[in-house]
Amino acid sequence: QVQLVESGGGLVQAGGSLRLSCAVSGRTISRSHMGWFCQAPGKEREFVAAINWYSPATAYADSVKGRFTISRDNAKNTVYLQMNSLKPEDSAVYYCNAIDWGTRSPVPTFGSWGQGTQVTVSS
Repeated sequence: QVQLVESGGGLVQAGGSLRLSCAVSGRTISRSHMGWFCQAPGKEREFVAAINWYSPATAYADSVKGRFTISRDNAKNTVYLQMNSLKPEDSAVYYCNAIDWGTRSPVPTFGSWGQGTQVTVSS
């Protein structure tokens, strides 16, 4: 059974930084594009960032370009999201999962969503 466990969230002031981690067990991530998604209260889950499995290519939502950096460590089966220059509008629960590189949509057959990690940015 595939498990995705997100961590690293917290309460931070605007302008601050956080580093999120997503540890995956039960399946290797080495051949999967991986992504981060976020969901704010009352909103749909949306794409944040993606990292390709066979190249160093990455992709970001326009709202986080230049501030967030996605990375992966296949040996640790873990995906990271470095979040800098945080803004109050970044506040949400953040999730990771495999992602379709073309559509930026999650791949539900990879694994069930984890519990996510809450990021709260105060102004």
